[in-house]
Amino acid sequence: MNPLHSLIVNSVKILPKSFIYIFAKKYIAGKTLADGVSVTKQLNAQGISATMDILGESVTNEKDVIAFKDQFLELLDVIEKEKLDSNISTKPTQFGLNVGLDFCYEQYVEIVERAKKYNNFVRIDMEDSSTTDNIISLYKMLYEKYPNNVGIVVQAYLHRTMNDITELNKLNANYRLCKGIYIEPKEIAYKGREEIRDNFIKCLNKMFDDNCYVGIATHDDPIVDRAYKIIEERNLTKDQYEFQMLYGVKENLRSKIRAKGHKMRVYVPFGEQWHFYAIRRLQENPQLAWYIFKSIFPFTQ
Repeated sequence: MNPLHSLIVNSVKILPKSFIYIFAKKYIAGKTLADGVSVTKQLNAQGISATMDILGESVTNEKDVIAFKDQFLELLDVIEKEKLDSNISTKPTQFGLNVGLDFCYEQYVEIVERAKKYNNFVRIDMEDSSTTDNIISLYKMLYEKYPNNVGIVVQAYLHRTMNDITELNKLNANYRLCKGIYIEPKEIAYKGREEIRDNFIKCLNKMFDDNCYVGIATHDDPIVDRAYKIIEERNLTKDQYEFQMLYGVKENLRSKIRAKGHKMRVYVPFGEQWHFYAIRRLQENPQLAWYIFKSIFPFTQ
């Protein structure tokens, strides 16, 4: 991010939450479960699948962890009751990964068991690099018991990811492959746009080499174009992959992907802890922060 964008994002971050929420609504379904259900129904009506997520992370209080677990159990119940075309996405630190791996696993067992009951699916999200080893261990533990109901995320910008994929492919892992959004040092992460793209495609090819299901999670047109070519060259069927995008991001690209007949799944986040997620989206998209800045200071236009 260039210095001007950093300044703008940092300026916007100190604004009142009530003001930021006006713009954050572009990226989140709302603050309540009902909001998440409403958006998911709208997407389903367009033929788009969803992955719903109650926002929250870095939880260290065990009571708070259990409260989040109960909310996700309710979410799975509602998805089943409402017959939504949606699975769920989860962050391990929301379920006590920083408390302890075993404690976190215990929470996930209840969630994945509920998902299994409904023939549904739980995506274990990836977080910053300090958690990567534990998240992979968590996934392997859960996969052993629930191979058809749990999947993992890997981040193409990390140097280690190809090695991780090589190991995870032995399990025939179900992936979401994304670029990665956390700020990591250059010693462990690619920084150049093209080298991240190249590694993304290398990872994608390796996953398909070993017949793994992949959620191709990107808003990057060049990666989408290269993915099209891989799908065509390998003559892949629709049950071998899907495209995934964030709610509120590049909807024109989303429509183009769907128009070509590819399955699309949209990440639908909601909940009271929307602020941190919204700030990350601003950091990823400084142009939105600039729009907010101009709405406050019209003399900059």
